[in-house]
Amino acid sequence: MCGIVGYVGHRDVVPILLEGLTRLEYRGYDSAGVAVVDRGGSVGIRRAAGKLVNLKTELADDPLAGAYGIGHTRWATHGKPTTENAHPHQDAAGRIALVHNGIIENFLELRSGLEERGVEFVSETDTEVIVHLVSSYYEGDLAAAVRRTLDDLEGIYAIVVASADEPDKLVTARQGPPIVVGLGENENFIASDVPPVMGYTRDVVFLDDGQLAVVTPDEVTIQDGAGNAVEAVAQRVTWDPVTAEKGGFKHFMLKEIHEQPTAIRDSLIGRVNRHTGQIDLGELNLDEDLANSMSELLLLGCGTSWHAALVGKYWIEKLAGVPVKVDHASEFRYRDPLVADGAVACAITQSGETADTLAATREAKDRGAKLWTICNVVGSMATRISDGVLLTQAGPEIGVASTKAFTTQLTCLYLIALKLAELRGRLSREAIELRLHNLARLPGQIEGIVAQADKIDEVARRVQHFKQFLFIGRGLLYPIALEGALKLKEISYIHAHGYPAGEMKHGPIALIDDGVPIVALAPQSDLYEKTASNMQEAKARDGFILAVATEGDENLADFSDELLSIPDCLPEFAPLLASVPLQLLSYYVAVRLGCDVDQPRNLAKSVTVE
Repeated sequence: MCGIVGYVGHRDVVPILLEGLTRLEYRGYDSAGVAVVDRGGSVGIRRAAGKLVNLKTELADDPLAGAYGIGHTRWATHGKPTTENAHPHQDAAGRIALVHNGIIENFLELRSGLEERGVEFVSETDTEVIVHLVSSYYEGDLAAAVRRTLDDLEGIYAIVVASADEPDKLVTARQGPPIVVGLGENENFIASDVPPVMGYTRDVVFLDDGQLAVVTPDEVTIQDGAGNAVEAVAQRVTWDPVTAEKGGFKHFMLKEIHEQPTAIRDSLIGRVNRHTGQIDLGELNLDEDLANSMSELLLLGCGTSWHAALVGKYWIEKLAGVPVKVDHASEFRYRDPLVADGAVACAITQSGETADTLAATREAKDRGAKLWTICNVVGSMATRISDGVLLTQAGPEIGVASTKAFTTQLTCLYLIALKLAELRGRLSREAIELRLHNLARLPGQIEGIVAQADKIDEVARRVQHFKQFLFIGRGLLYPIALEGALKLKEISYIHAHGYPAGEMKHGPIALIDDGVPIVALAPQSDLYEKTASNMQEAKARDGFILAVATEGDENLADFSDELLSIPDCLPEFAPLLASVPLQLLSYYVAVRLGCDVDQPRNLAKSVTVE
């Protein structure tokens, strides 16, 4: 759950490393560091606890220069976020430096063996074990020493290694967390994600698990675990580097909330024709035979992606008649899951590199399921191991709390539901055309919601002092209650809980008094009256009621303290619309409380460890 950057070429390496780490700071911000090899053959290291700005200050006071090196931003797993535990780590001789993302599960055993051989450790990390192992195996061939080291490791890792004894060379390997190699002219780049290389090249190679790459200014060679050469397959990244910047917004999260109309439009382009009712999901490899032979669909995700899966279950079962199971990916493989013959498992993941989700999908595949992935990152591991892929078109999402990735995941899940319904003969052409027409209206309707930002900010001012919230919803809106509560927890550190509205009287109603606001999702639907009754029950117990309702609904105003509106829509689309005011509410509450919205404490964007 850390950011890695490496560079070898003709430029001064330090500015490139710092720029890359700045683009990756969302992946980890407990500490940061760089290691640079100068032309004299010496390794210089600068590290600092805390955010990246502390490392930049360190380098301003004590500069480094060189033509190749590595950098790292850390999200602590083993050892506190201190300078001693910050990466890069180096061997006792100070000739080899290494950065690492992941967890080495047998590091205590390895550390004990190294200590018995006289190695002295200066950190609490599992990473320091790796660099000492590389040093112990080094006999003039860095790649060979790294391969021998990897044989000793149990766990997951992405590593980059530099040695002063092999000039202009970096060695990188992955088993779990991502590694991207950027291909330039007389220079090459390594990173744990695409943004750091976009300013220099659009041609990248994504390493697969078990692969090792030797990177010099003029060449990138990829090897398997046995040292056999593997063809490097380059891909072209089409993202504009400017899209990774804030674009005038105060925070990435706010920018990404505003980008949702465009992201949803982009996720529909080329896939739907609302005039003919045609849906093209060719990249999913879904045909009539598969649609009608599918025994069940397993939706696997973590956090926000799990909430998207819950909404997808409602849509797919109702529209297509396919049984759907939703699992926390982090729990799936530990419960000896039953996977029916003919099952399809679908991973839902923003990054495509989430360790829990990858492990769950592999477990499902091992048990005979066909694999799909809904993902935002082309070339990620989840996309490479799947039989079918539906890429969202959210573009880079930098804010840790997911917004546009969530709504584009929902968009893709709805398209899957419609396509399955079409192939299984569950919906007429006219019924599909009606839904596609209304789906095409959603981006404009979300723009209208975003335009209410000032009003939502004023509501945030009224509720920012509360210490706990209860979010309630029914049917399709229950997962959105969960998501709204998660957003508030993530970025404002206020305790919030999502609950099915019908379960209020089975326990949560005991919590309600004038200090507990209830955020009630109550747009027009078949369950509208029942949700309104739950709201009245809460109001009768002095609860502060904040309703999310359909525009023009005056009935709820009589017993609501605040009312946020969403446009009138088919009830099926209420989850997409109702998500947006909850995102904005969480954002403005967090800003008013002075929280770090884009980099909330203890969280990182890409969760590549368990």
